[in-house]
Amino acid sequence: MAEAHQAVGFQFTVRPDGVDLKLSQDVIKNIYLSGVTAWKKKAIQFKNGVLAGVYPACPSSWLIVVIAMMSSLYIRVDPSLGMIDAIKDNLPLRDCMSVQTRAVLSAILFATGLWLFLIYLLRYTLKALLSYHGWIFESHGRMSTSTKVWLSLVKMFSGRRPLLFSFQASLPRLPVPRVDDTIRRYLESVHPLLDSDQYDQMEVLANDFKNSKAAQLQRFLILKSYWATNYVSDWWEEYIYLRGRSPIMVNSNFYIMDLLYVTPTHRQAARAGNVVHAMLQYRRKLERGEHAPMRALGTVPMCSTQMERMFNTTRIPGIETDIVQHLADRKHLVVYHKGRFFKVWLYTGGRHLLPSELETQFQRILNDNSEPQPGELKLAALTAGHRVPWARTRIKHFSHGVNKVSLDAIESAAFFLTLDDEPQGYDPAKTNSLDSYAKSLLHGKCYDRWFDKSFTLISYPNGKIGINAEHSWADAPIVGHMWEYILATDCFHLGYTEEGHCKGDENKGLPYPTRLQWQITKECQDAIGTSYLWAKQIADDVDFHGYLFTEFGKGLIKKCRTSPDAFIQLALQLAQFRDQGVFCLTYESSMTRMFRDGRTETVRSCTSEAVAFVRAMEDPNFKLLALFRNAADKHQNMYRLAMTGSGIDRHLFCLYIVSKYLGIDSQFLEKVLSEPWRLSTSQTPQQQLNLIDINKFPKYVGAGGGFGPVADDGYGVSYIIIGEDLITFHISSKFSSPDTDSYRFGQHIQRAMLDIKRLFMPENDKLEQHGEFVQLKNGKKHI
Repeated sequence: MAEAHQAVGFQFTVRPDGVDLKLSQDVIKNIYLSGVTAWKKKAIQFKNGVLAGVYPACPSSWLIVVIAMMSSLYIRVDPSLGMIDAIKDNLPLRDCMSVQTRAVLSAILFATGLWLFLIYLLRYTLKALLSYHGWIFESHGRMSTSTKVWLSLVKMFSGRRPLLFSFQASLPRLPVPRVDDTIRRYLESVHPLLDSDQYDQMEVLANDFKNSKAAQLQRFLILKSYWATNYVSDWWEEYIYLRGRSPIMVNSNFYIMDLLYVTPTHRQAARAGNVVHAMLQYRRKLERGEHAPMRALGTVPMCSTQMERMFNTTRIPGIETDIVQHLADRKHLVVYHKGRFFKVWLYTGGRHLLPSELETQFQRILNDNSEPQPGELKLAALTAGHRVPWARTRIKHFSHGVNKVSLDAIESAAFFLTLDDEPQGYDPAKTNSLDSYAKSLLHGKCYDRWFDKSFTLISYPNGKIGINAEHSWADAPIVGHMWEYILATDCFHLGYTEEGHCKGDENKGLPYPTRLQWQITKECQDAIGTSYLWAKQIADDVDFHGYLFTEFGKGLIKKCRTSPDAFIQLALQLAQFRDQGVFCLTYESSMTRMFRDGRTETVRSCTSEAVAFVRAMEDPNFKLLALFRNAADKHQNMYRLAMTGSGIDRHLFCLYIVSKYLGIDSQFLEKVLSEPWRLSTSQTPQQQLNLIDINKFPKYVGAGGGFGPVADDGYGVSYIIIGEDLITFHISSKFSSPDTDSYRFGQHIQRAMLDIKRLFMPENDKLEQHGEFVQLKNGKKHI
């Protein structure tokens, strides 16, 4: 085979007079360049590690402190208050040194200690500043003098040019809320969902827990909060994700779509080539810590821990619990196409493959007409089925021989790439194009994505792309951060030729992609078939509807002086009530990344104020605008409490875990943790990096992403607020539920959005409230 010949690095022949050794100069050169690149990478990582380790100071500041201390020796001023002399008198081997040498060494040691002390002082000062969250609770667009002073101090102590992990040591710990506050907020959140008898019963359970068992559990939780960097995140990852034994496809994994209106090229291999190369660039900066840290208001840093496991990561199935395996830099990826698995090297001569070289490799795979090996076609269905059968099959059939070698290649790959054979993407001419696109990304054919990988990149024949992401290692904003970088780099930096190919010369001398080999027995094929049937049943039950809300967007909502997120959440409550006739426990995801190792918290969006507003919408005699503002303000306050560590659900969840460790039964906690979230919602963030000016390039906007329904009889709703005039909704439910219909719910959302808009702009876009008349014209107010 051609690739076998090209892979040979040296040849030798044994002769009677000795061994004739022939080395390939190209291979020797590649080995040399690979070594140089590896050492260069280590040097850069070490340098950046030092820079992050001493931040907010810089290494050169050490020299300044040393020079200052050395100068004091000559001007006979002792700023150390005698400590330099004490060090000099206690130096080991001082008898072997001259007096001047001891003085210089003592000054250097004192200066180093003083420098380290100043670094820790700066860090803890910054940590104390970042523990203040009063700025979040101020009215939008208004900033108090105290907040301005605080913001100036944060900027001053934040240093210059921080790297990705520079702020990690300065981030505050997630605080443990008081039990009384959590229980009070919990009872307040369920009050509109329970009748009087149910509420009285829940209140009795809550008070009994508070007065009997809560104090003991809280003490253990406070102890953990001081010992661990985050009292929630490790338990959240383990018990919510890794210990789940049900399939992760649809139930846990989520997806992110491509650009909505733009397809840079319709050549599948070329698009995959550019995108993969952009991902390698992103990974290189990530491993070196060279990305700028995410900061709220452009100043307040957020935790970057989740980004560490973005690449080279796989969820490994286990009998009782899975584990997340993260490896060092991997130099290959695995590509799936029409039932075959290929291993593709990502480096040559110590550098990344260029986009044109990657296009060549992917085109070779697309041109390969070989048939799948027995059992290979639906092999990935094992990752889509139940976890225990997959774990047992992995141990029995993939722990030795060629199967182990091939599985190791997949699990150790940088990520997984699927070259799909069915075009997808948004098409205005097709009413269900987003539905089909979302279902393809969410579950595909149930055997053409490796659902255990940190993410699977999916490339379609028409040039569209997308991502299916495993959820345990990180949350959607982390993947979204990478995705924004990829799309901007693909379209605005790498680009394509006029024919749609990647830029650069074609390199036909690259070794061909290698087919992974399998020896799959009949028993293993049966296990694959069983997992596929389970997965197919789940996938076929997903009722999905996606649509673009174009009537108005963030621009108009802000003119109404309200939060866009609160506006949409109240519209969802109105839609839920009109669709089901009842209110339900509602989950909205909020981030806690302003704290070290923070992940998410729950915002319980169905508040008493929201219920009062929704009920009043059916009666025009009520002062609807006042009720809306009251509900929106309540929602914003709940969201802010969740962001600042004063949420409800993570605290109760951890109390429940402690109770299980201690063998303490709590009827209250068990009831809380068993309540179904029939409406699960999440906002997809956009423009975290601001690499694309959507005002200048309005067509270069993403479609967001989504997830499957959380409850069998409920809805999953993801939305992305794009620019000023567009909101995209992704709605999921189950066909098996007679009470839900994703398309119907989408219609209710659209009607609810328009009905709420009319509260602000009845008739001719006028806003009336308490006698105030405001006409909106060209984005300006005229009183």
